[in-house]
Amino acid sequence: MKTKSKKVKLNFLHYCVYVISLGGFLFGYDTGVINGALAFMSRPDQLNLTPTLQGVVSSSLVIGACFGALGCGRVADKIGRRKTLRIIAIVFTIATVLCAVAMNFWLMSLFRFVLGLAVGAASSLSPMYLAEISPENLRSANVNKNAIFIVLGQLCAFIVNAILGNIWGNWGPIWRVMVISGAVPSIILWVNSFRISGSPQWLLLKHRFNRARKIFRRLGFKNTNHLIKSQSDQSSEQNDNEFNWSIALKNKKLFYLLVTGIVIALIQQISGVNTVMYYGTILLEKVGMGESGSLYANVLIGVVSVIASIFGTRMIEHANHHRVLIIGLIGNVVFMVLLGTIMKSSVFSQGITNALVLVSLTLFLANHQGIVSPVTWLLLAEMFPGKVKAQFMSVATATTWITNFVISLIYPQLVAILGTALVFFVFAMSNGLSIVLASLFVNSKKWQRLMIQLVYHSPQKGV
Repeated sequence: MKTKSKKVKLNFLHYCVYVISLGGFLFGYDTGVINGALAFMSRPDQLNLTPTLQGVVSSSLVIGACFGALGCGRVADKIGRRKTLRIIAIVFTIATVLCAVAMNFWLMSLFRFVLGLAVGAASSLSPMYLAEISPENLRSANVNKNAIFIVLGQLCAFIVNAILGNIWGNWGPIWRVMVISGAVPSIILWVNSFRISGSPQWLLLKHRFNRARKIFRRLGFKNTNHLIKSQSDQSSEQNDNEFNWSIALKNKKLFYLLVTGIVIALIQQISGVNTVMYYGTILLEKVGMGESGSLYANVLIGVVSVIASIFGTRMIEHANHHRVLIIGLIGNVVFMVLLGTIMKSSVFSQGITNALVLVSLTLFLANHQGIVSPVTWLLLAEMFPGKVKAQFMSVATATTWITNFVISLIYPQLVAILGTALVFFVFAMSNGLSIVLASLFVNSKKWQRLMIQLVYHSPQKGV
């Protein structure tokens, strides 16, 4: 009987994890779908986008994501994680439909901005929510599912783009079908958000101890009474339970953790990975693959990325996170240098060059999506203590989107000025900078000591 009860709890936890991870799937899908759709919407008989306007359309989602990530923490603290996820699903659905019917560049940019609000909020909320509903022995695995779903969302977008683009590529408005397909998973997320568990950690912060105890038990947590008691004892000493930025930033330990979180977020984005996600089809067309071949090449890249993500996240669960991050960043440098060298070289024929570029891009994305991306999201989800978690996570996530915005906006101009090969060398240097930053901040003994003091020994403590 006890085994059956444990299995029911585990099944419910898995159900919640997969539903919440749909936020990551939508994050991946909506950032990946533009990769194939951009070339079609740029045609003269459609939105007639120049390279500069392409950069604005791509980056409008990203700047919206900055605001979505920044605002998500406050909303999630106010109304709870589950209700916030439900609102995100609604915004995803409405904004996706509006993007699909946009009639000009200005409307597309505006609606992509609104869609970005949902993308940014989901990218901040999902890993935090997963960490809060997961027992300690399952936390890493469950947070990593969000990273896998991000890559899976990108792969699904690539597949949809390839199928639609190759079958109905001569029909001008086919990009609208590509875009509106993203409404399907957002509706699924909204429907299922009514059946998942709320965050017991959030309930503790709101002093709803009895309700938190029931949810802890339903999710399979052990030592439930200890968790409740530690928060109850703290609450008797603290009358003000509201987050206060001025108090938080005066705490040197918390401030150092916040800065480190911002550095981790920066590391994830200056790799150049999202230039491949957003402009992959156009990039492959530039090296001579053609429209049809580029779309199918993206599918291959997406498949390899998903496989790498699955194996990479399993490896990360049992490895030193800081060491794994350094290894992943070294891999990024190697593959970016390789890409730049191949594109700069005139030794190979066009066919061999295309094949080598595709292999190198695939290896780079497999390395980043399998190692660098999941380990950074895992570190961010684990490193902030209870009362400041939502707000600090919002700042760190917003940092990823602000950096993403700048890179997405200037990438087409960089390619036009420097050429594709030199741009890859620039990203190789930025990954080298990331290795230095990771060594100074993420792998420091001071950071590890603060993690133990503020997170592992007292996970419920506030400011």
